[in-house]
Amino acid sequence: MEQLMQYIWQHRLWKSGDMATNDGRRVRVLDPGLLNRDSGPDFFNAKVEIDGQTWVGNIEIHVRASDWRRHHHDEDPAYDSVILHVVEKDDAPVYRRSGERIPQLVLETSVNFQERLRTLLESRTDLPCASTLSQMSELQVTEWLDRMAMERLQCKSGRTQELLELYHGSWEDVCYVTLSRNLGFGVNSDAFERLARRTPLRFLQKHNDSLLQLEAILLGQAGLLEEAPVGEGYTRRIVDEYAFLANKFQLQHMDRSDWKLFRLRPQNFPYRRLALLAHYLHHGFRLMSDILEAGDVKQLRALFDVTLTGFWANHYTLDGKPQRPMPALSRGSVDIVLINTVATLLYCHGESTGNESECNRALSLLESIDSERNRIVTQFRDAGITCDNALRSQALIELKRNYCEARKCIYCKFGHAMLSAAATQ
Repeated sequence: MEQLMQYIWQHRLWKSGDMATNDGRRVRVLDPGLLNRDSGPDFFNAKVEIDGQTWVGNIEIHVRASDWRRHHHDEDPAYDSVILHVVEKDDAPVYRRSGERIPQLVLETSVNFQERLRTLLESRTDLPCASTLSQMSELQVTEWLDRMAMERLQCKSGRTQELLELYHGSWEDVCYVTLSRNLGFGVNSDAFERLARRTPLRFLQKHNDSLLQLEAILLGQAGLLEEAPVGEGYTRRIVDEYAFLANKFQLQHMDRSDWKLFRLRPQNFPYRRLALLAHYLHHGFRLMSDILEAGDVKQLRALFDVTLTGFWANHYTLDGKPQRPMPALSRGSVDIVLINTVATLLYCHGESTGNESECNRALSLLESIDSERNRIVTQFRDAGITCDNALRSQALIELKRNYCEARKCIYCKFGHAMLSAAATQ
């Protein structure tokens, strides 16, 4: 509640009209001051006119006036410079250490502001501002969503940087784990990442001359060979191969229950995604180098436009019937990999090496890809926010997950615009 009051004070969203201290002196705020996020008064260097006399100093804000003494500000020299105490409830006078009484103001907001704020913070709908989003100017929308897109990229880059530190600067290791996670496409992302961390790249590189061994290791480590129908042919060979390697290297596999298969379409099962990972590992994993060397979006897309060979060319599972051959990833799936793997790696590499052109290349890549199709994008489109590329759809995902769902409406430009308009009504 105190943060909300700070927000109201900072942005001048109080009830319009005459303001007065609790002892009747007229107040006019010339400058609300600078918000202080450290210890000490809440706002520094404010300028307030009280009964025609201008005061320059600090502002302290509390929900209850009695919090001043409860927090021992009356004993702290850091609060001697407070020129105005702003509260929601006036339940006690406040004094400096010298015993001098400090002017006190009850902060009031308009009824419209209170109703709009309650709608934003207490609504059970997924997008409480949906009815007013279409009223935002294109400039407001573009500026805020550009910032959301950068926040999302920087957040992803931060997690990638943590991996880079974990793997002592090895970009190929980082690429291997990042790609593995994103081949889970949300549903199995955590399982894919656990598998990658459990089965490190350096171990797999020792077997990169045999595609069969790579497939056996990945499927076996995933725990997906535990209930495999062992007959003859391919399944028998990889089951035997994994049993030999697991015994030789004391490998510990995951539990099959770690993987979510229920209600997934066959093309989204992890089996072929692991076969695709084995494809990149065969003859040496250098995907990060390939990404950095790719000249344009077409070449980047070609890295993932892969048709598998052998058993996985026309199978989705170990016991399924052969299907017609098809690419390992659909075009839509390739786009998702470009968004979540390639753009993230390019941006983080650019930040790490100080190469601004790589960061810009990541942004251009996202702008060149069609918008993602998901529930979040649909919600904002229905509310009047257009979305025609992946940079904007990533921005909407960031906005929804870290602002809307967290009900941080007062920190959102859209929410702020709504509240500002209501404050003056």
